[in-house]
Amino acid sequence: MPYLALLEGLLRSVSGAQAALLLDAQGEVVVQTGGRDYRARLIGAYQGIALATARRTAERYLGGEVQCLLCRYSQASVILQSLRDGYYLVLALDPTANAGLGLQGAARWGTRLAAEL
Repeated sequence: MPYLALLEGLLRSVSGAQAALLLDAQGEVVVQTGGRDYRARLIGAYQGIALATARRTAERYLGGEVQCLLCRYSQASVILQSLRDGYYLVLALDPTANAGLGLQGAARWGTRLAAEL
């Protein structure tokens, strides 16, 4: 599956990345790498709710398309990258990771993932 290879490439390219997931519009995991426990799946689905809310809000107020979100917490950061047809990429980072580099990696690898969808 090309998705797995792309997610693994993303994980290797971003220092401090813990997990990378591709999810569909309903928040179901299509494929994941890195954190293989249920927490990564729950985080992905939960963060998908935040992304959907941001998309609806932007649409309601004519704010344009939401391309990505960065959520920072004391123990981790989570990056959500919109792809196409409701699919999205989730990149979980440890607290010491450079979020800017994570955003760049998610954008670059997200473009590749979107081309495969």
